[in-house]
Amino acid sequence: MALTAEVKDELARIQLGKTTERAAELATILRFSGGLHLISGRIAVESELESELLARRVRRDIAELYGVRSEISRVASSGGGRRTNNLLVRVLDGGETLARQTGLLDARRRPIRGLPNRVTTGGRGELAAVWRGAFLAAGSLTDPGRSAALEVTCPGNEAAMALVGAAGRLRVAAKAREVRGVHRVVVRDGEAISAMLTIMGANTTVVSWNELRQRREVRATANRLVNFDDANLRRSAQAAVAACARVERALEILGDDVPQHLRYAGELRLSHRDSSLDELGHHADPPMTKDAVAGRIRRLLAMADKRASDLGVAGTEANLPAELDEA
Repeated sequence: MALTAEVKDELARIQLGKTTERAAELATILRFSGGLHLISGRIAVESELESELLARRVRRDIAELYGVRSEISRVASSGGGRRTNNLLVRVLDGGETLARQTGLLDARRRPIRGLPNRVTTGGRGELAAVWRGAFLAAGSLTDPGRSAALEVTCPGNEAAMALVGAAGRLRVAAKAREVRGVHRVVVRDGEAISAMLTIMGANTTVVSWNELRQRREVRATANRLVNFDDANLRRSAQAAVAACARVERALEILGDDVPQHLRYAGELRLSHRDSSLDELGHHADPPMTKDAVAGRIRRLLAMADKRASDLGVAGTEANLPAELDEA
């Protein structure tokens, strides 16, 4: 997931000036990357993070915003068929105070199930910080294409709905879904993904992502046009084969009783098997319109089919190849 790592690296380096935005981002990271635990009768705040850069950011914000010290350690875990060596940021001394201040605990010491209300009702800067924190903690970005998606794994349905609501207030369409008990929020439309990356602050990555998306769209359009042209060519070739087979049978049925102008049109068709009716008209001497050529060939076939019917023999379609795709 090179794109995901690229986005997270850029987002983790953003320097935020407003305290409210830093607090919103930190609260969301803590909510989406870990949770509250009871250790020796005390409430601890834990956050499992993928990169050392992000872990340092979280520890700095905890210290600067709330004056609380944190510990850091490495934890090995396995998931999705791969083993990871993440970093665990833990606050034990002052954990309950931090949980209250960040909104992870309510006034009755009950864990919140979604996101703190003051975070999700903030301004555009705070809402952008919520999405940035959620993506840093549990987000992924796939390559642009048919299945492109910006996705965040959520700790529960309430958190997912809060994230969808924040996206809606940012005017970006996002949907919550549950797959095998795991709640996710997904942004799928290419323009919406680009908008959300910009809102979160991934300005460098969004440029490369859009360039890749445009190249793939151009390639997909070219492939569709090639396939369309191939289909047209195939149908034209089949029509030419059928026309030539019917004309040959018509001349065989009528023998010497073919009017000269109809015979000329039939022989013109057989002499230029791959040509269109318009091209046949240009080959004629004197030149004819494609309607004139088509009319003569049509009358030739009709005359031959009538003669075949009178004689009780197979008509002009008897010579059509069995493998010809009539469709």
